Amino acid sequence: MAPPLLLLLLASGAAACPLPCVCQNLSESLSTLCAHRGLLFVPPNVDRRTVELRLADNFIQALGPPDFRNMTGLVDLTLSRNAITRIGARAFGDLESLRSLHLDGNRLVELGSGSLRGPVNLQHLILSGNQLGRIAPGAFDDFLDSLEDLDLSYNNLRQVPWAGIGAMPALHTLNLDHNLIDALPPGAFAQLGQLSRLDLTSNRLATLAPDPLFSRGRDAEASPAPLVLSFSGNPLHCNCELLWLRRLARPDDLETCASPPGLAGRYFWAVPEGEFSCEPPLIARHTQRLWVLEGQRATLRCRALGDPAPTMHWVGPDDRLVGNSSRAWAFPNGTLEIGVTGAGDAGGYTCIATNPAGEATARVELRVLALPHGGNASAEGGRPGPSDIAASARTAAEGEGTLESEPAVQVTEVTATSGLVSWGPGRPADPVWMFQIQYNSSEDETLIYRIVPASSQHFLLKHLVPGADYDLCLLALSPATGPSDLTATRLLGCAHFSTLPATPLCHALQAHVLGGTLTVAVGGVLVAALLVFTVALLVRGRGAGNGRLPLKLSHVQSQTNGGPSPTPKSHPPRSPPPRPQRSCSLDLGDTGGCYGYARRLGGAWARRSHSVHGGLLGAGCRGAGGSAERLEESVV
Repeated sequence: MAPPLLLLLLASGAAACPLPCVCQNLSESLSTLCAHRGLLFVPPNVDRRTVELRLADNFIQALGPPDFRNMTGLVDLTLSRNAITRIGARAFGDLESLRSLHLDGNRLVELGSGSLRGPVNLQHLILSGNQLGRIAPGAFDDFLDSLEDLDLSYNNLRQVPWAGIGAMPALHTLNLDHNLIDALPPGAFAQLGQLSRLDLTSNRLATLAPDPLFSRGRDAEASPAPLVLSFSGNPLHCNCELLWLRRLARPDDLETCASPPGLAGRYFWAVPEGEFSCEPPLIARHTQRLWVLEGQRATLRCRALGDPAPTMHWVGPDDRLVGNSSRAWAFPNGTLEIGVTGAGDAGGYTCIATNPAGEATARVELRVLALPHGGNASAEGGRPGPSDIAASARTAAEGEGTLESEPAVQVTEVTATSGLVSWGPGRPADPVWMFQIQYNSSEDETLIYRIVPASSQHFLLKHLVPGADYDLCLLALSPATGPSDLTATRLLGCAHFSTLPATPLCHALQAHVLGGTLTVAVGGVLVAALLVFTVALLVRGRGAGNGRLPLKLSHVQSQTNGGPSPTPKSHPPRSPPPRPQRSCSLDLGDTGGCYGYARRLGGAWARRSHSVHGGLLGAGCRGAGGSAERLEESVV
């Protein structure tokens, strides 16, 4: 009896419940309850016959294929409120019977195309409360036909796999609230005939594209089921694009308008239909006429206003819509760029701005100045085929830098603001009618073009940035054989060079000192002249005062108190005092007279100016090659 009892004990131990968990075996359904157990990973000894597995409120961080291997009977899996950041490919690959998967409240950032592969019968998928920013387009492909509830709320989604969601015919509930979704593709829900609840609350939707799904919300007896639609908390732009939604008349909802300013804050369903208006496009500014040299880049600009924002298009001279190609780029803001212009690009271009309220057009004239063709354009042998000029010199060098027989391009005699570009004559068999130099610097990524005649082999670049690195490429442009052919371009070579630093500070200091010396010298001369003039006036006034005759008093009478009047005494005539001689003691040196005062004062100021600025120049440029004597000679 011992061996059978031992085998029974071993069999019971193999199916034992994991130590921290609680297992319940109810009518052939085994439930393993491991919530709130502080688990760091899925217990490896979980019974593979488990039908319900609850692992919520733990600290599990990752899931892989070994965690749920051979659990083909698992129906309900709960992994809520863990710390899961990664789900390995086919982690649920063996869960073919799984109906409900709860992954809410974790830290998932993205879902790859293989993260949810395996559960082909899944009906409820809960992914709310994560940090999802990206979901791969094929993440839901294994359960498109069976999924009924999908919860993606409270994430960071800007885009969701609309193609996969739109192909879920059994979907009943779709929660996309509290995300960053700013646009819905037209017809995204057209095939969801069973959808009964759509929650788009608190996203960034400014408008909604017309969809027949929304019309089911106003009729409670609509077939197959009425739709409960919620899109409050979005910055709705109440213009004519939302007029179709306003006509659904759903007064039970509390959506409000965020714009335009006249309707901001008003209840969406309370705004009259006549106020849902749009403004037709208006072209505010555009290029009227542009002249370019053949082979240069042409940029045509067109800016339009309107509500909603207009869509911009360009029509070429051949009345065809201009799209993005290897030579032309049409940008959404209304700018059209032609990389290398040719004679066939000349003509009238039409800018078209359209929105639901109308359209506006503007004509732009492009003139291409043809250059003289060098060589026979129809010569055979060695003529290069059409190619694109690179968007930058570095890209061109990487894409075309394998030409072995082409001469090298050199940049010599580089200074702080200039450099001499030199190149060889090239292959005689290739007709070249002009060269094009492209370069940009590390200070500014803007690509600069220079056109050089075919007879030149040197070009001096000027107005460069001091102390900057430059990438430069040289291209040869060949003429087209016919009116419809494109201008052919061929890369001759590229070079990299650096300009010298800016002029040292000492040179600037010498210039400042020289200017200051001249200013002080001129000021000294003016002050000396003013002093001479003042002293001369003072000396002249003193001499004139000493030579003036005294006043002559006569018929002077005095008043008495009744006594006899005194007899006036006679005074002999007084001779004038001798005129004093002018003093010349000014301590400015013995020059032999007062008339040399201006000369002595000017010399004193000049000696003081030279001594002061000579000392300043010696202090600022000592050891740097500066010369005070040289500066003084320039001043004198």
